[in-house]
Amino acid sequence: MSDSSPLPPVRPTPEAELARDALSTPLLSRAVRLARWAGPGTRVDAGGGLVEAQLPAAAEALALTGDDAAALASEAWRVAVDTGLVEINDEGEGTDEDEGEGTVTAGEELALLTSGAPQDVLGVWLAALETVLADASVPDLDDLVGALDEGGTVDLSQLDWDPEAEADFLDGVLGNLYLLAVSEEGPGDEPVPLPALAASVIVPSDMGEPTNDVLEQVSDAMMRLDDQFRLLEPIGLVAYRPVDEALMADADEEPAAPVDDTDVSRYGMVRLTPLGLYGLRARLLESGVDAPAVGDLSDKGADALLDGTAAFGPRAARAETEQWLARHEPLAAARELLAAARGGDAGAPLRRLRCQQALSLVGGQAEPALREVLDDPELGGLARVWLTENGATDVPPPSEAMVFWLTVDTLAAQLAAEGNSEELRDLVAGLAEQHSGFFAAAWRVEHPATADVLEAMGRLHPDKRIAKEARKAAFKARSQQGG
Repeated sequence: MSDSSPLPPVRPTPEAELARDALSTPLLSRAVRLARWAGPGTRVDAGGGLVEAQLPAAAEALALTGDDAAALASEAWRVAVDTGLVEINDEGEGTDEDEGEGTVTAGEELALLTSGAPQDVLGVWLAALETVLADASVPDLDDLVGALDEGGTVDLSQLDWDPEAEADFLDGVLGNLYLLAVSEEGPGDEPVPLPALAASVIVPSDMGEPTNDVLEQVSDAMMRLDDQFRLLEPIGLVAYRPVDEALMADADEEPAAPVDDTDVSRYGMVRLTPLGLYGLRARLLESGVDAPAVGDLSDKGADALLDGTAAFGPRAARAETEQWLARHEPLAAARELLAAARGGDAGAPLRRLRCQQALSLVGGQAEPALREVLDDPELGGLARVWLTENGATDVPPPSEAMVFWLTVDTLAAQLAAEGNSEELRDLVAGLAEQHSGFFAAAWRVEHPATADVLEAMGRLHPDKRIAKEARKAAFKARSQQGG
């Protein structure tokens, strides 16, 4: 997420459901079990980790077997310490690193997992997530061992590793994954191929065919992400299908390019879980990024609703509006929406479009409010459209000036909402075709966006002659406005 444009809103999962998901994640559930297993006799080293002699018992308490049992137990213990599920009480310096440096007691956070609110549980989970994300940005253990200097400390100059850059890389990848998950045109709940995700942070957006050097960087990024997502899955951030080990069997041979969707899945597939969406949104908010959620505006005024949903996609805007309307009496809601839709500022056309969309959800009870604004120069056209579409009788016909004003206002709103979309191109082409004298009259429309709309029509219309007419009309409108 490299630009400053507002993020699409996430559709939040109820916190009670998320808390249940958090408690059932493999890593946090292991940490909880170790916190309940630990006691005054549990021995830890100077850093708070379990001493090596203690690991087999910890693994047994977790019913872990296999070569990685001790490592998994050590990881779960570290999460228990970092999240406050256990507390280490210092007892002074020990004489042997293998001997306990303190006593272990249950932490205050442990009780929160059974007696606290869902938000308390999620707070513990977020702390665990930070531990895992920090671990995911650290090089492989073998690389660290190889970089030890004579004093036994890691010499970073021996590693091709920049801790800050590595953390930024992972944040960038997770940011793109978040954006894909919340965007209306994204994959939604469907997993994202790992090559595409790696390319999203490596390949410049303006690059046509990636160079061999860039493709090699993407391949290296995939391998890093494969390791990182394997670490992040047990905390519940992602659902991950790892890279097929057979593709990496020969380190000296580049894997063949995927040829179909089934083949692509062998290169890794990842998606954020609902818990992962919650966690990343919490991190974005913590860092000062505006990461909205559907429902954020439900208790705000109509002005906040119309402005706030301006950048939303159609489905998200509708969902937010439905929640807002559910808290308001229909007629009062219609009057408040119409009042908020007025204005001559640059954002006003899109506010009126969102208002029109909101009023379509209110129903017939809104009719008195619409009749009240029939003579309003900014809302009269909108009101007539609504009343006609809802089968109202005795709707006065609009004047020609009102028709043209509403047309410019609607096009300005569509430009703000969609940019130069294919739908807008079709609308522009159809409008010019149906009204042969449109441009001769349109430049005189006293709307703040008239010149901008006509310039856009000149840019979008496929017919060069008509496009030239639109540009001439835009020039006249600009001259009339004195700009």
